[in-house]
Amino acid sequence: MVRKVALIQDFNLEQALPYPFNLNVFLRAQDRFDAISKRIYFRRRKFMLKFQKDVCLKNYSTFKIGGRAKYFISVENSSQLIESIDFAKKKKIPFFVLGGGSNTLFSDKGYNGLVIKMETGSLEIKNTEIIVDAGLPLSEVVGEAAKNEFSNLEWAAGIPGTVGGAVYGNAGAFGGEIKNVIKTVTVLEILDFGFKTKSFKNKDCKFSYRNSLFRKNKKYIIIKAEIEFQRGKIENIKEKIKKNILYRNEHHPFEFPSAGSIFKNPEIGVESLKLIKKFPDFEKFLDRGEIPAAYLIDKCEFKGKEIGGAQVSDKHPNFIVNKGGGKAENVIILISLIKQKVRNKFGFQLKEEINYIGF
Repeated sequence: MVRKVALIQDFNLEQALPYPFNLNVFLRAQDRFDAISKRIYFRRRKFMLKFQKDVCLKNYSTFKIGGRAKYFISVENSSQLIESIDFAKKKKIPFFVLGGGSNTLFSDKGYNGLVIKMETGSLEIKNTEIIVDAGLPLSEVVGEAAKNEFSNLEWAAGIPGTVGGAVYGNAGAFGGEIKNVIKTVTVLEILDFGFKTKSFKNKDCKFSYRNSLFRKNKKYIIIKAEIEFQRGKIENIKEKIKKNILYRNEHHPFEFPSAGSIFKNPEIGVESLKLIKKFPDFEKFLDRGEIPAAYLIDKCEFKGKEIGGAQVSDKHPNFIVNKGGGKAENVIILISLIKQKVRNKFGFQLKEEINYIGF
């Protein structure tokens, strides 16, 4: 509309044309021309994205487990994301937005819908803030922050997955959490008819232990995050990163594919305090406010337990690893056995940290 007004102000069509001119007729014709142009553009744009069929999902999972997706697409920007969701709506099939493939267990039967792989990856630095697309690996942000002497993200060194996944699940380690550095999160909101972008300040993201507003509300798809840092000394930052990576290499089973930690650590509440009399070892966890799931699993003697190609790790019992040929069914059975035994022995109901897709 602004373009039309400018045209009429700058150029008097009634004086210039040699035949009678009807402004309303002209504008209606212009509207029709604009509508046709848009239809041609969107028709052409549909051919820009190539939706793959029958794609093996284990290749997109750090677990190396999973069947096939009915449709699969990688997107590099918000326009492609919108087009992909429109495709799923038109086909009347579900869709799932995938990041780095960690913390995810795909069904052996696959996914009867569209898997959208986020490959967005721009990064911008403003003062002591990094504005980053959801599809960028978190490890790259850690490295970029270190190069610029930005501190407070060293705990994330070695964490697989993307920025979007980290925000979605409020990733954390070594006492740090993504919620402590997030300033704003920008999402694509899926409406009944159409889409819109929306920004949330940190306080509105409803971050909690391994949770967020975006995990609870599926109509929001994270597309960008603004991360706020403090200045630090480069030697201190590098030392923390090195220390954390060494710890991971020593204590985590990187020699086999896995999804990362399977269970959340149970928080210590009033009922947990009563258990200290029965289990004095729990007292050493009071300061951290939670009992490591790995400790509970270990006390239930699950280390090394195997079903099929899936095994409870000898190194870290909150990891289930794929030793070769592991199936989602094997993992599910192990998870079920662990939950049952921990509940019977300690009274804790373990909750999964991983996402189940296609079940």
